[in-house]
Amino acid sequence: MKTIFCAIILFWVPAIGNSQSIKTTKHNLSVTGPGTYKASSEEEICVFCHTPHNGDPLIPLWNRNVNSGAIYTKYSSNTMKATVGQPTGTSILCLSCHDGTIALGEVFNRGTISFASGTNITGNSNLGTDLRNDHPISFTYDVALTVLNTELKNPTTLIPQIKLENNQLQCTACHDPHVNLTSDFLVATSQNSTLCVACHDKTYWAASSHNTSVHTWNSAGVDPWPYSVWTTVAENACENCHNPHNSGATSRLLKHLPEEDNCLDCHNGNAATKDVSTEFSKAYKHNVYGYTSKHSPTEAANPVDIHVECEDCHNPHATKSMAASAPAVRGSNIGVIGINQSGVTVNPVTNEYEICYRCHSASAVTASSTARKIDQNDVRLEFDGGNPSYHPIAVAGKNLTIAGLIGGYTAASIIYCTDCHASNGVGAPGGPHGSIYPQILKYNYNRTSAGDSTTAFAYELCYQCHDQTNTITKHATLGGPKNHANETSCNTCHDPHGISNSQGNSTNNSFLVNFNTAVVTPNSGIALSWTLLGAGSGKCNLACHGHDHVNSTY
Repeated sequence: MKTIFCAIILFWVPAIGNSQSIKTTKHNLSVTGPGTYKASSEEEICVFCHTPHNGDPLIPLWNRNVNSGAIYTKYSSNTMKATVGQPTGTSILCLSCHDGTIALGEVFNRGTISFASGTNITGNSNLGTDLRNDHPISFTYDVALTVLNTELKNPTTLIPQIKLENNQLQCTACHDPHVNLTSDFLVATSQNSTLCVACHDKTYWAASSHNTSVHTWNSAGVDPWPYSVWTTVAENACENCHNPHNSGATSRLLKHLPEEDNCLDCHNGNAATKDVSTEFSKAYKHNVYGYTSKHSPTEAANPVDIHVECEDCHNPHATKSMAASAPAVRGSNIGVIGINQSGVTVNPVTNEYEICYRCHSASAVTASSTARKIDQNDVRLEFDGGNPSYHPIAVAGKNLTIAGLIGGYTAASIIYCTDCHASNGVGAPGGPHGSIYPQILKYNYNRTSAGDSTTAFAYELCYQCHDQTNTITKHATLGGPKNHANETSCNTCHDPHGISNSQGNSTNNSFLVNFNTAVVTPNSGIALSWTLLGAGSGKCNLACHGHDHVNSTY
């Protein structure tokens, strides 16, 4: 009687506190089961996993063959602090079905049970023996691990549904094979990533737009949440970008291998408000499509392997809607690494330009589009406050009497890099994603030697801050028969970033003067210079627009 009673207790396991039992779940593989996989005639339910006698030594009274000789390819990551071993404990039991190598009907007692359909698990539930794209299992999760990884919660504070096995995280920490009250036998709901954040405590996450946004998918294009029943960004939370099983990328379980695809399946105007993906189809862009698997959260601020990915400028766990004033970083860019004005790594950045300096300073500089008398491609050096002149990106400018500013700008104003370099077009998303203008400029900027300042479009970029009439008037009084504003481009005489103090000086390079040598050449005396003589006066030694200037003053 005792043996019979124990068998009843083992095989009849209703869910405590709810009306569901294993009978109504996909794990009921009997002929009465509700799922795709079911036996041809076997009526018992628990027999597919358990037996009261002569079971495998594995607990609990295991009735299945296990792939004891299998060598699983383990998950690994350069950001992971735990040591992952070969699957053990209940995980190896789960994998006896879910690695797809053993037929569902292979049990110790009863022989091989025949199945009406599907003898082996297929599809997304088949994890295979390559577990690199699955959440890591069979690792010790203790207080020591949380010291190494501060974004993991103390195991003593986990919600009661999450149960560790001998201090190790196994499949049963997230899945209860007997009860399916939520989905996928999860021990807690995946809505708002409740189960994920029970262990993971990502910095910035609470206020992040990916945790709070109520945007939904408009049903156009590709479904950004193909494996989810949830309909908003906030409800999908972590699974906006990550898939805990059979992810597209082995690195950090991203849904898709190309990093940008994890962003652009929402940021294509179908879930997020702005269509960023269209910007990357323009002629001039930060080409995120050109690199795959090169970005790493642990890389240096100046990476050796040059690349550009969305994550280089945006921290997906931190990004949010938050206004700021130049040069302070906006909410969309908080929580990323950068280089400050002194050339030192800062993590996180406090100013927007520190993000730009990652690739546009030091070893990662790109060649200038204009050949200058003073050649300098490191923009950090060009914007230094000790320079003879510069556009005020890091600090206010030096010309305290500058006239003709519009749009609320003054001589004390500081501007963003993205005031000039950003996606063009009305309603375009902010930031330098893509533009129809070279150097990802937000507006047109005529670089040719024969400009036409009488049209607002010619120097549309400059005229966002500088009054057009004032600019034309000032440059028409430089002396001689030529109106410099109409005869040549702003770019001919002015270097829009600045002139490094190690190369230029205030006598020859105030007011951003640094000649375009494709247009301006040495004069007959082999001189090429502009010299400041005093307030409102100077002299030129150069050849330009067919005229030889030798000590030409104005």
